[in-house]
Amino acid sequence: MVADLLEDGGRDAVSDEFFRCAGFFEAEGVTHSLRIELAQGDLVAPLIVRQIEGSDRVDAISPYGYPGFRVVGGDPAGPVGPAAPIAPFGPVDPSAIDFSRTGLVTAFVRHSLGGEPPLAGATPRNVCLVSDPELPRKSRASDRQQIRKNLKRGYEVVFVPGPEAGPDDRAGFFRAYTETMERTAAAERYFFSELYFDLILDSDRTWLALARDADGTVAAASIAARSDGMLHYYLSGTADSNLRDSPMKNVIESMIEFGAALDLPLNLGGGITPGDPLEEFKRGFANREEQWFTSELICDPTAYRDLTPPGAGDYFPAYRAP
Repeated sequence: MVADLLEDGGRDAVSDEFFRCAGFFEAEGVTHSLRIELAQGDLVAPLIVRQIEGSDRVDAISPYGYPGFRVVGGDPAGPVGPAAPIAPFGPVDPSAIDFSRTGLVTAFVRHSLGGEPPLAGATPRNVCLVSDPELPRKSRASDRQQIRKNLKRGYEVVFVPGPEAGPDDRAGFFRAYTETMERTAAAERYFFSELYFDLILDSDRTWLALARDADGTVAAASIAARSDGMLHYYLSGTADSNLRDSPMKNVIESMIEFGAALDLPLNLGGGITPGDPLEEFKRGFANREEQWFTSELICDPTAYRDLTPPGAGDYFPAYRAP
């Protein structure tokens, strides 16, 4: 089994799914496609290739979210759907793959959500909280009460297809999202530009879920994205001026109903750290969990060993440890 790195902006990995669409790749700055050639069908993943500081070597990381692999070939009669293996021929042992032609030292691969990862030995990461329409709905009494109060105050939630979202809708979302990142002292990685959102909202698999108050102002908003058999609560925020009313509860409740109408489970994601307030908030709406996985690929063991400083710990890649 041989892997190749194609300098194509991720074009070889593009599919109809949101987390592998061309607009998402452009927004995330995808530079290459990793193609693993297998007898049963190839695995292709989008990657962002980066220079390793103090070295003439490079490594790579997946774009944000759940991009995973595109499967090219394989058994067309094999299992399909979110509960099926992403690679219908089963997981592949990364140690059996020859990465020498890629020139990479390492690659950090984020898998799609749902089913068995196509690479064996994948690392369990966050538990994602899911509202599945096939299971009894779950909500806290306090959340239901807050949602009803907001409806009486004149709040309403509307869904606007991403490509149809106008400048006012996008500006309202951007304000609510950015204020939330500032309020929570989020890492710089999460301060996306307006161009970033314009690129991903060009996908016909996205919607803006907008909670407007009685004055018509966007009070809270989220991007709903359809990918790999799920509706994803992708990025969201609440405006500072409306924080006390918790309108995001109305947004989530409406997204659950929207997903059910599409016959899709809603992935709410998880928290920043296990058990934090964000995770607990989402648990109030979730009726099941889904384990998310990543793969930490050491493509050039000798170079990895030479680049790793003593006492680097468990961080991957070790030479990028903070």
